[in-house]
Amino acid sequence: MHKDIATPVRTKQILEKYGFSFKKSLGQNFLIDTNILRNIVDAAEVTEETAAIEIGPGIGALTEQIAKRAGQVIAFEIDQRLLPILAETLEPYNNIKIIHEDILKADVPKVLKEELKPYSELKVIANLPYYVTTPIIMKLLSEDLPLQSITVMLQKEVADRMTAKPGTKDYGSLSIAVQYYTNAETVMIVPKTVFVPQPNVDSAVIRLTVRKGRAVTVLDEEFFFSVVRASFAQRRKTILNNLSTNLPNGKVEKDSILEALQMAQIDPKRRGETLSIEEFGFLSDTLYKLLNK
Repeated sequence: MHKDIATPVRTKQILEKYGFSFKKSLGQNFLIDTNILRNIVDAAEVTEETAAIEIGPGIGALTEQIAKRAGQVIAFEIDQRLLPILAETLEPYNNIKIIHEDILKADVPKVLKEELKPYSELKVIANLPYYVTTPIIMKLLSEDLPLQSITVMLQKEVADRMTAKPGTKDYGSLSIAVQYYTNAETVMIVPKTVFVPQPNVDSAVIRLTVRKGRAVTVLDEEFFFSVVRASFAQRRKTILNNLSTNLPNGKVEKDSILEALQMAQIDPKRRGETLSIEEFGFLSDTLYKLLNK
Protein backbone atom coordinates (compact mmCIF):
# COMPACT_ATOMS: atom_id res chain seq x y z
CA MET A 1 0.00 0.00 0.00
CA HIS A 2 1.70 3.23 -1.04
CA LYS A 3 1.34 6.38 1.03
CA ASP A 4 -1.11 9.11 0.01
CA ILE A 5 0.57 11.94 -1.89
CA ALA A 6 -1.28 14.71 -0.07
CA THR A 7 0.44 14.64 3.29
CA PRO A 8 2.78 17.48 4.29
CA VAL A 9 5.70 15.05 4.68
CA ARG A 10 5.21 13.17 1.41
CA THR A 11 4.61 16.39 -0.54
CA LYS A 12 7.81 17.86 0.85
CA GLN A 13 9.78 14.69 -0.01
CA ILE A 14 8.51 14.68 -3.60
CA LEU A 15 9.24 18.39 -4.12
CA GLU A 16 12.75 18.04 -2.63
CA LYS A 17 13.55 14.92 -4.63
CA TYR A 18 12.81 16.72 -7.89
CA GLY A 19 14.06 20.14 -6.75
CA PHE A 20 10.68 21.55 -7.69
CA SER A 21 10.04 25.26 -7.16
CA PHE A 22 6.59 26.82 -7.41
CA LYS A 23 5.87 29.14 -10.29
CA LYS A 24 3.76 32.08 -9.22
CA SER A 25 2.77 32.65 -12.83
CA LEU A 26 1.03 29.26 -12.92
CA GLY A 27 -0.85 29.80 -9.66
CA GLN A 28 0.53 26.60 -8.17
CA ASN A 29 -0.79 25.79 -4.69
CA PHE A 30 -0.75 22.12 -3.73
CA LEU A 31 -3.19 20.62 -1.25
CA ILE A 32 -1.71 18.77 1.71
CA ASP A 33 -4.87 17.43 3.34
CA THR A 34 -6.13 14.04 2.18
CA ASN A 35 -9.52 14.43 3.90
CA ILE A 36 -10.33 17.56 1.92
CA LEU A 37 -9.36 15.81 -1.32
CA ARG A 38 -11.64 12.87 -0.48
CA ASN A 39 -14.44 15.32 0.32
CA ILE A 40 -14.03 16.91 -3.12
CA VAL A 41 -14.32 13.50 -4.78
CA ASP A 42 -17.35 12.75 -2.56
CA ALA A 43 -18.99 16.03 -3.57
CA ALA A 44 -18.46 15.14 -7.24
CA GLU A 45 -20.19 11.77 -6.65
CA VAL A 46 -17.59 9.79 -8.57
CA THR A 47 -18.21 6.10 -9.34
CA GLU A 48 -16.48 3.55 -11.57
CA GLU A 49 -18.91 4.63 -14.29
CA THR A 50 -17.35 8.12 -14.21
CA ALA A 51 -14.82 9.47 -16.65
CA ALA A 52 -13.15 12.44 -14.96
CA ILE A 53 -11.32 15.42 -16.42
CA GLU A 54 -8.82 17.08 -14.12
CA ILE A 55 -7.05 20.38 -14.76
CA GLY A 56 -3.68 21.15 -13.21
CA PRO A 57 -2.95 17.87 -11.39
CA GLY A 58 0.22 19.27 -9.80
CA ILE A 59 1.99 16.32 -8.18
CA GLY A 60 -1.10 14.14 -8.42
CA ALA A 61 -2.66 14.55 -4.96
CA LEU A 62 -6.26 14.97 -6.17
CA THR A 63 -5.66 12.84 -9.28
CA GLU A 64 -4.87 9.87 -7.06
CA GLN A 65 -8.08 10.24 -5.02
CA ILE A 66 -10.18 10.51 -8.20
CA ALA A 67 -8.44 7.50 -9.79
CA LYS A 68 -9.24 5.32 -6.77
CA ARG A 69 -12.96 5.72 -7.54
CA ALA A 70 -13.38 6.73 -11.18
CA GLY A 71 -13.32 4.51 -14.23
CA GLN A 72 -10.74 6.76 -15.83
CA VAL A 73 -9.05 10.13 -15.41
CA ILE A 74 -7.70 12.49 -18.05
CA ALA A 75 -5.58 15.26 -16.53
CA PHE A 76 -4.35 18.36 -18.38
CA GLU A 77 -1.03 19.69 -17.05
CA ILE A 78 0.64 22.76 -18.54
CA ASP A 79 3.92 22.58 -16.55
CA GLN A 80 6.43 20.26 -18.17
CA ARG A 81 8.46 20.02 -14.95
CA LEU A 82 5.62 18.10 -13.32
CA LEU A 83 5.41 15.33 -15.93
CA PRO A 84 8.24 13.15 -14.50
CA ILE A 85 6.87 13.69 -10.99
CA LEU A 86 3.38 12.59 -12.06
CA ALA A 87 4.82 9.58 -13.87
CA GLU A 88 6.28 8.46 -10.54
CA THR A 89 3.55 9.43 -8.07
CA LEU A 90 0.70 8.01 -10.18
CA GLU A 91 2.58 4.93 -11.32
CA PRO A 92 0.35 2.56 -9.25
CA TYR A 93 -2.76 3.57 -11.26
CA ASN A 94 -3.47 2.34 -14.76
CA ASN A 95 -6.60 4.45 -15.35
CA ILE A 96 -4.92 7.88 -15.62
CA LYS A 97 -3.79 9.68 -18.76
CA ILE A 98 -1.79 12.90 -18.41
CA ILE A 99 -2.09 15.33 -21.33
CA HIS A 100 0.69 17.94 -21.46
CA GLU A 101 -1.37 20.86 -22.72
CA ASP A 102 -2.88 24.15 -21.65
CA ILE A 103 -6.58 23.40 -21.13
CA LEU A 104 -7.46 26.85 -22.53
CA LYS A 105 -5.78 26.00 -25.83
CA ALA A 106 -6.64 22.30 -25.94
CA ASP A 107 -9.21 20.82 -28.30
CA VAL A 108 -11.00 19.07 -25.43
CA PRO A 109 -13.67 17.25 -27.51
CA LYS A 110 -10.90 15.79 -29.71
CA VAL A 111 -8.85 14.64 -26.70
CA LEU A 112 -11.92 13.00 -25.16
CA LYS A 113 -12.76 11.22 -28.40
CA GLU A 114 -9.24 9.85 -28.68
CA GLU A 115 -8.60 8.99 -25.04
CA LEU A 116 -11.86 7.98 -23.40
CA LYS A 117 -13.21 4.48 -23.23
CA PRO A 118 -17.02 4.18 -23.10
CA TYR A 119 -18.36 5.72 -19.88
CA SER A 120 -21.79 6.72 -18.55
CA GLU A 121 -20.93 10.10 -17.10
CA LEU A 122 -18.33 12.79 -17.62
CA LYS A 123 -17.32 15.09 -14.77
CA VAL A 124 -14.70 17.77 -14.24
CA ILE A 125 -12.95 17.70 -10.85
CA ALA A 126 -10.06 20.06 -10.18
CA ASN A 127 -8.18 22.36 -7.86
CA LEU A 128 -8.03 25.21 -10.37
CA PRO A 129 -5.17 27.70 -10.65
CA TYR A 130 -6.69 30.93 -9.30
CA TYR A 131 -5.64 33.27 -12.07
CA VAL A 132 -7.51 31.39 -14.84
CA THR A 133 -10.50 29.95 -12.98
CA THR A 134 -13.19 31.91 -14.82
CA PRO A 135 -11.89 31.43 -18.39
CA ILE A 136 -11.48 27.68 -17.77
CA ILE A 137 -15.01 27.25 -16.42
CA MET A 138 -16.54 29.36 -19.20
CA LYS A 139 -14.64 27.38 -21.82
CA LEU A 140 -15.86 24.06 -20.41
CA LEU A 141 -19.47 25.29 -20.26
CA SER A 142 -19.64 27.00 -23.64
CA GLU A 143 -18.01 24.14 -25.57
CA ASP A 144 -21.07 21.95 -25.08
CA LEU A 145 -19.12 19.01 -23.70
CA PRO A 146 -21.36 16.16 -22.52
CA LEU A 147 -20.67 17.07 -18.88
CA GLN A 148 -22.82 16.15 -15.88
CA SER A 149 -21.01 18.39 -13.43
CA ILE A 150 -17.96 20.50 -12.62
CA THR A 151 -16.69 20.28 -9.03
CA VAL A 152 -13.78 22.63 -8.47
CA MET A 153 -11.79 24.38 -5.83
CA LEU A 154 -11.32 28.10 -6.44
CA GLN A 155 -10.98 31.39 -4.59
CA LYS A 156 -13.85 31.83 -2.17
CA GLU A 157 -14.71 35.28 -3.53
CA VAL A 158 -15.05 33.87 -7.07
CA ALA A 159 -17.20 31.02 -5.74
CA ASP A 160 -19.38 33.63 -4.00
CA ARG A 161 -19.85 35.47 -7.30
CA MET A 162 -20.66 32.30 -9.24
CA THR A 163 -23.34 31.21 -6.77
CA ALA A 164 -24.77 34.68 -5.96
CA LYS A 165 -28.49 35.45 -6.08
CA PRO A 166 -30.08 38.64 -7.50
CA GLY A 167 -29.99 41.68 -5.24
CA THR A 168 -26.73 40.71 -3.47
CA LYS A 169 -23.40 42.50 -3.79
CA ASP A 170 -21.69 39.47 -5.38
CA TYR A 171 -24.34 39.04 -8.09
CA GLY A 172 -23.09 40.07 -11.52
CA SER A 173 -22.55 38.95 -15.09
CA LEU A 174 -20.39 36.02 -13.91
CA SER A 175 -23.25 34.73 -11.69
CA ILE A 176 -25.59 34.85 -14.66
CA ALA A 177 -23.12 33.27 -17.09
CA VAL A 178 -22.48 30.32 -14.76
CA GLN A 179 -26.13 29.91 -13.72
CA TYR A 180 -27.29 30.09 -17.35
CA TYR A 181 -25.59 26.72 -17.91
CA THR A 182 -25.66 25.17 -14.42
CA ASN A 183 -27.12 24.95 -10.96
CA ALA A 184 -24.34 26.36 -8.80
CA GLU A 185 -23.76 25.58 -5.13
CA THR A 186 -20.90 25.97 -2.67
CA VAL A 187 -20.04 22.61 -1.13
CA MET A 188 -17.40 23.67 1.38
CA ILE A 189 -15.02 26.41 2.45
CA VAL A 190 -11.33 25.47 2.57
CA PRO A 191 -8.88 27.37 4.77
CA LYS A 192 -5.62 28.60 3.23
CA THR A 193 -3.60 26.58 5.79
CA VAL A 194 -4.03 23.30 3.89
CA PHE A 195 -1.97 24.40 0.87
CA VAL A 196 1.70 24.75 0.08
CA PRO A 197 2.61 27.48 -0.57
CA GLN A 198 -0.20 29.12 1.40
CA PRO A 199 -2.35 31.39 -0.78
CA ASN A 200 -3.45 34.79 0.58
CA VAL A 201 -7.14 33.93 0.53
CA ASP A 202 -9.49 31.17 1.55
CA SER A 203 -10.85 28.80 -1.06
CA ALA A 204 -14.19 27.16 -1.67
CA VAL A 205 -15.30 24.06 -3.50
CA ILE A 206 -18.28 24.60 -5.78
CA ARG A 207 -20.35 22.07 -7.63
CA LEU A 208 -21.90 23.17 -10.92
CA THR A 209 -24.52 20.69 -12.07
CA VAL A 210 -24.97 21.17 -15.80
CA ARG A 211 -28.59 21.86 -16.81
CA LYS A 212 -30.31 19.74 -19.46
CA GLY A 213 -31.39 22.93 -21.26
CA ARG A 214 -30.40 26.49 -20.43
CA ALA A 215 -31.82 28.47 -17.51
CA VAL A 216 -33.68 30.61 -20.04
CA THR A 217 -34.25 30.13 -23.75
CA VAL A 218 -33.20 33.22 -25.69
CA LEU A 219 -33.38 34.25 -29.35
CA ASP A 220 -29.70 35.14 -29.56
CA GLU A 221 -27.24 33.94 -26.93
CA GLU A 222 -24.50 36.42 -27.83
CA PHE A 223 -26.93 39.33 -27.63
CA PHE A 224 -28.29 38.07 -24.28
CA PHE A 225 -24.78 38.06 -22.78
CA SER A 226 -23.98 41.50 -24.20
CA VAL A 227 -27.15 42.89 -22.53
CA VAL A 228 -26.12 41.23 -19.24
CA ARG A 229 -22.57 42.57 -19.39
CA ALA A 230 -23.74 46.09 -20.30
CA SER A 231 -26.24 46.06 -17.41
CA PHE A 232 -23.46 45.52 -14.88
CA ALA A 233 -20.84 47.78 -16.49
CA GLN A 234 -21.23 50.45 -13.78
CA ARG A 235 -22.95 49.00 -10.77
CA ARG A 236 -24.24 52.30 -9.43
CA LYS A 237 -26.04 53.24 -12.63
CA THR A 238 -29.61 52.37 -13.55
CA ILE A 239 -30.26 49.68 -16.12
CA LEU A 240 -31.43 52.27 -18.67
CA ASN A 241 -28.22 54.27 -18.23
CA ASN A 242 -25.99 51.23 -18.40
CA LEU A 243 -27.63 49.81 -21.51
CA SER A 244 -27.63 53.17 -23.34
CA THR A 245 -23.98 53.77 -22.46
CA ASN A 246 -22.54 50.27 -22.86
CA LEU A 247 -24.45 48.47 -25.58
CA PRO A 248 -23.07 49.00 -29.10
CA ASN A 249 -25.22 51.78 -30.62
CA GLY A 250 -26.87 52.15 -27.21
CA LYS A 251 -26.93 55.95 -27.34
CA VAL A 252 -28.64 55.92 -30.73
CA GLU A 253 -31.07 53.21 -29.63
CA LYS A 254 -31.96 54.73 -26.24
CA ASP A 255 -35.66 54.99 -27.19
CA SER A 256 -35.79 51.33 -28.19
CA ILE A 257 -34.06 50.36 -24.93
CA LEU A 258 -36.61 52.32 -22.93
CA GLU A 259 -39.44 50.75 -24.93
CA ALA A 260 -38.03 47.24 -24.37
CA LEU A 261 -37.77 47.86 -20.61
CA GLN A 262 -41.39 49.03 -20.51
CA MET A 263 -42.58 46.07 -22.59
CA ALA A 264 -40.68 43.71 -20.27
CA GLN A 265 -42.26 45.52 -17.27
CA ILE A 266 -38.85 46.42 -15.85
CA ASP A 267 -38.55 49.81 -14.18
CA PRO A 268 -35.79 51.71 -16.09
CA LYS A 269 -34.54 53.05 -12.74
CA ARG A 270 -33.70 49.57 -11.42
CA ARG A 271 -30.11 48.47 -11.22
CA GLY A 272 -28.82 45.47 -13.13
CA GLU A 273 -28.06 43.54 -9.95
CA THR A 274 -31.79 43.36 -9.06
CA LEU A 275 -32.81 41.52 -12.24
CA SER A 276 -33.24 37.76 -12.27
CA ILE A 277 -31.88 35.66 -15.12
CA GLU A 278 -35.47 35.24 -16.40
CA GLU A 279 -35.94 39.02 -16.51
CA PHE A 280 -32.67 39.40 -18.42
CA GLY A 281 -33.79 36.71 -20.87
CA PHE A 282 -37.12 38.42 -21.50
CA LEU A 283 -35.54 41.86 -21.75
CA SER A 284 -32.85 40.77 -24.22
CA ASP A 285 -35.42 39.00 -26.44
CA THR A 286 -37.73 42.05 -26.40
CA LEU A 287 -34.88 44.40 -27.27
CA TYR A 288 -33.51 42.00 -29.90
CA LYS A 289 -36.90 41.97 -31.69
CA LEU A 290 -37.17 45.77 -31.56
CA LEU A 291 -33.68 46.28 -32.96
CA ASN A 292 -34.05 43.67 -35.68
CA LYS A 293 -37.47 44.65 -37.01
